[in-house]
Amino acid sequence: MLFKKLCVAAVLAAASAPVLAAECSVDIAGNDQMQFDKKEITVSKSCKQFTVNLTHPGKLAKNFMGHNWVLTTTADMQGAVNDGMAAGLDKDYVKPGDARVIAHTKVIGGGEKDSVTFDVSKLAAGTAYTYFCSFPGHFALMKGSLKLVD
Repeated sequence: MLFKKLCVAAVLAAASAPVLAAECSVDIAGNDQMQFDKKEITVSKSCKQFTVNLTHPGKLAKNFMGHNWVLTTTADMQGAVNDGMAAGLDKDYVKPGDARVIAHTKVIGGGEKDSVTFDVSKLAAGTAYTYFCSFPGHFALMKGSLKLVD
């Protein structure tokens, strides 16, 4: 019984630990329960570019339970969310040309995947960044922090 408790504790600790991208990329999943499987991503300043590989392991279609991955400063998130909702699904719920959006994937449905690569030079040390799903209503649950480290 003690072994089982220790194993469960180790799994829970690993799931909540920040992800440090050793290869300047990270895999993240958004599911049918409106959850990302990571709450924090750490990016090394030594990376010139960083890639986010988004998968949707669920079964629901993108027009019903679609997910994307959008990165902004924490201060810019709400404005980007509001303008993204108005942009609509055909624009991946991201306002075209929105300078607040550092990077984003397209909206994907169950069984699909997409990736985005961005220049790490767009990130500034000491700035708070938030990644989120901009599908209407999802950002409240589907968000996390991205941190730049030495």
